Amino acid sequence: MSERWALDSTEGGGARLAPLGRDGLPAGPVLTEPDLVAAVRGRPDVARWVWRSTAEICPRLLAAGVRVERCYDIEAAELLLLGHEGRLGEPRSAAAAWARLRHAPVPPDPPPRSAEPGSQSSLFEPRPVSVPFEGLLEVYADQLRRHEAAEHPGRMGLLTAAESAGMLVAAEMHRAGLPWRADVHREVLHELLGERYAGGGEPRRLAELADEVSAAFGRRVRPDLPADVVKAFAQAGIKVRSTRRWELEEIDHPAVAPLIAYKKLYRIWTAHGWSWLQDWVRDGRFRPEYVPGGTVSGRWTTNGGGALQIPKVIRRAVVADEGWRLVVADADQMEPRVLAAISRDPGLMEVAGHDDDLYRRLSDRAFSGDRDHAKLALLGAIYGQTSGDGLKNLAALRRRFPLAVAYVDDAARAGEEGRLVRTWLGRTSPPAPGADEDGEAGLPQEAGSPPEGEGGEFVPGYASTNRRARGRFTRNFVVQGSAADWALLLLAALRRELAGMRAELVFFQHDEVIVHCPAEEAAEVVRAIGSAAELAGRIAFGQTPVRFPFTTAVVERYSEAK
Repeated sequence: MSERWALDSTEGGGARLAPLGRDGLPAGPVLTEPDLVAAVRGRPDVARWVWRSTAEICPRLLAAGVRVERCYDIEAAELLLLGHEGRLGEPRSAAAAWARLRHAPVPPDPPPRSAEPGSQSSLFEPRPVSVPFEGLLEVYADQLRRHEAAEHPGRMGLLTAAESAGMLVAAEMHRAGLPWRADVHREVLHELLGERYAGGGEPRRLAELADEVSAAFGRRVRPDLPADVVKAFAQAGIKVRSTRRWELEEIDHPAVAPLIAYKKLYRIWTAHGWSWLQDWVRDGRFRPEYVPGGTVSGRWTTNGGGALQIPKVIRRAVVADEGWRLVVADADQMEPRVLAAISRDPGLMEVAGHDDDLYRRLSDRAFSGDRDHAKLALLGAIYGQTSGDGLKNLAALRRRFPLAVAYVDDAARAGEEGRLVRTWLGRTSPPAPGADEDGEAGLPQEAGSPPEGEGGEFVPGYASTNRRARGRFTRNFVVQGSAADWALLLLAALRRELAGMRAELVFFQHDEVIVHCPAEEAAEVVRAIGSAAELAGRIAFGQTPVRFPFTTAVVERYSEAK
């Protein structure tokens, strides 16, 4: 039997399928079968299924209890290839790829489907353009040729395989769901917010805090409206630019404390309150729709539900089933370790070649034992915080770890000059928009202010004319994106490690995974996570001394892990 088979759905639940040769073209007859699920179930020896979209095919298979080992997602591959070719932003659907092959008009991608409960498709939304099975095979064969033309064909093929594996993991995590106790969630909301009032107005505690804010200003102020708050401070003789917490904490005024408390609780009420609970939790599970590669750096997002921003207090509602446990694992200092691996800096690889505190070892090597300075210096190099004290710290880093600093400096210079940069495996940064009249290249919003801490992610959406800002973006992109690529390989390896166990991957964000498993499997799951991390490091970066340790907790509630 061929190692690869192409598969596409037909009307009525059927399928068209064919074995594939090394060139991506049929190595046998094209078959038509009445049941897609049966077609896959009846071919357990297929090593990899090639299909248009995992999000379209995989849920049907999972609902029938069919799990595939590997897949190749044509539309995910098209997005990666377009980026590599400097064409990010062009339509990435299979229909668009087929149209480009035929030099035909390229249809736009359909708008993202909303996963918000109760959302409905508009009658006027464009429908996906169908592609004949033979056209799908032509697109796949062309993608194989484009992979071979990549800067590093082997790495690019690995990236596409990892992205496709991530699509499988996302579908399976959605199917499994994160264990969620609605009764505990309600208790937490009542404890924090008090009683709800009829008509959907603010709960009691928010109303009380709003009254305290108003009393402090001596007039009625809407704390949920930033413009009203800024105006109230101005009338009190205090100029503020925003209502961000860090700015408010610098102000000496009796409205500050209740205002900060209000903002925190208001966020919980609107993002994870009673309405969210009613909409998103069913049968003891929260099932967000994960979007692998949802950001240009490769980090995941979710289509609604706020799964990647669950407040710690709300995590009390994430409770393992009776007799089961949650294994919560956080990658330790992931991005600095990735920088060591991709820069091949001998000194930094030696520092990152241990499972203990990387920043402590770094401080002993270059910062006279000052861990805080060592951490600020390394994160400043990654995120572009290179002025003031950051410049002094960077100089110390450059003396001891020249290859690591040169790696991110080169990426920053490329960004400032409007050139593309790539992650270690080949994921490519967006091209700079057209230059303005002064000749300065524009950039995506991701090039804005550096994020706080190691886990920050930027949100694309606006253009700027600041070359240095784009340089900060590309400096971070090569590290953060390479870390996202490593995380994909981690998920793929962990998925294979867990095969045959009752344990299920139920949550992933950036550098954290949660596995839900019977209590007796917990120790084996902890071992599997460590094994998957090391395998992912070897596959992604080759043989280096760099270690990728995890801090792992076996708990009954998510909130107990941190």
